[in-house]
Amino acid sequence: MMRPGMPDSDYPDVRRLALFSEMADEHFNALMRGAYVQNFPQQIELITEGEPSDFLHVILSGAVDLFSVWNGRETSMATARPVSTFILAASIRGAPYLMSARTLEKSRIALIPSQDVRAIFGADNVFARSIVTELAHCYRSVVKTQKDLKLRTSLERLANYLLRQQSRVGGGIEFELESEKRRLASYLGMTPENLSRAFKGLQAYGVVVQGNRVTITDQQDLERFAKPNRLIDDPYS
Repeated sequence: MMRPGMPDSDYPDVRRLALFSEMADEHFNALMRGAYVQNFPQQIELITEGEPSDFLHVILSGAVDLFSVWNGRETSMATARPVSTFILAASIRGAPYLMSARTLEKSRIALIPSQDVRAIFGADNVFARSIVTELAHCYRSVVKTQKDLKLRTSLERLANYLLRQQSRVGGGIEFELESEKRRLASYLGMTPENLSRAFKGLQAYGVVVQGNRVTITDQQDLERFAKPNRLIDDPYS
């Protein structure tokens, strides 16, 4: 439900984001005065590619799928999880969104008017540097994704995705896939049928899949096959 302004209880979560953490208090408060928070149910489209970028979105809880559609085909681009922003570049440029976004589950989203973000960008040097840093990180993520898609086979892409997911959830030999398989196939540039064959192909390297639960029975063998590379797989390099 729409709320008139952002509740004070949400300020700390937004303030802790690297994008906002070091900016002047007066500028942060100015941004928050124009912001509001909305709760969205699952599978609600938040933005549509090609539309004007009126708001910078901050996901406070839930999960959001960033996707694109062309000529009857759809592909998943990324997943936004708390607490993070999307889509910053369009907001700063005042340009149309290049991706659409929809909730994957019930989500709580803060919306900050893009015109306010651009105004504070020109007034707060620390905020401007944080935006440049964030956009540089996003650019490097795009390059890594392109390298993953162009340099690896489908089997290698899936193997490295599983190793990244394993690392994100603590490194245990058993873990859950973070999305349903049809969406995972789209993200990895495969058809659902190819993804199913790829899972079967990884059985030889110690990967057992039951539903959405993955068990890695031979970590070293899977890593030898996948050859994870920090210039592709490390989110911080």
